[in-house]
Amino acid sequence: MILSALIASVTLVAPPACSSQSCDMQMSETLAGARSSAARDIVAVASEAGDFNTLIAAAKAAGLVEVLQSKGPLTVFAPNDTAFAKLPDGTVAMLLKPENKKALAAILTYHVVPGRLEASDVLKMKSVNTVNGERAKIAMKGGKATIDGSTIVATDIEASNGVIHVIDTVMMPEQRDIVGVATAAGTFKTLAAALGAADLVKTLQSKGPFTVLAPNDAAFAKLPAGTVETLLLPENKDRLKAVLLAHVISGRVYADQVVKLKMAPTVGGFKAPISVKGGKVMIGGATVIATDIEASNGVIHVIDTVIIPE
Repeated sequence: MILSALIASVTLVAPPACSSQSCDMQMSETLAGARSSAARDIVAVASEAGDFNTLIAAAKAAGLVEVLQSKGPLTVFAPNDTAFAKLPDGTVAMLLKPENKKALAAILTYHVVPGRLEASDVLKMKSVNTVNGERAKIAMKGGKATIDGSTIVATDIEASNGVIHVIDTVMMPEQRDIVGVATAAGTFKTLAAALGAADLVKTLQSKGPFTVLAPNDAAFAKLPAGTVETLLLPENKDRLKAVLLAHVISGRVYADQVVKLKMAPTVGGFKAPISVKGGKVMIGGATVIATDIEASNGVIHVIDTVIIPE
């Protein structure tokens, strides 16, 4: 039974008749037990519940136990054993292998949010910023709260260093980097070719994080005839790099943060002006047509025009 041990520890039971002195003793013992329970950290609470055996094993394999035992506070959206059992056959065993430690850590940290967020706090939010770096969306579906599509089935399980909310599905963050996500989309072929010609592929595959204002193929097609071909020539590598770096911002900057800015300081030194016109966000003269596309090392916003720095 989910959280049976926890439920048992907090269930209120009417005590038998007792003298004032014995009742005082029983109350003292009860309060002592409550304090003891509150002193347990996230790992201890989850371990004692008995419904998170796979999560605990995964945290150990990923080297995250000490993190979850640290001062915090932390909020953990904890998949129970049933949630892990829903994964395709062999997935858990594969993730627990030493060679997959990095991927496992990325998945688990996607379930952890800095700070103590009670259920009432979570319900007021549209998304949460996870320790992984990526955002997880909060939504109501069928009258039930969900996070990244996973239903929250139990809330506000207190620990000394944070709070646990139980979810019914393991959440999977985007594990492809910016280049991988853009390549898979199929609409950034010119951008991919330009990154290769400018020797920027490894940069955008690095840890980052980065925010990329990505012109799609239609944006490059709007340039004057021959412009792309000229920029791709080896002798124009520096100019091409300057153009591309005018589309890269250091850090993860999501759409709701972009609209609060007046300009975007790009990695290339160009300060792209930001404005909102007719309900559309404009950056450096380009219209943002798609936002918040997650990557393991950043976020992508799609724009309809190539930004040419002055």
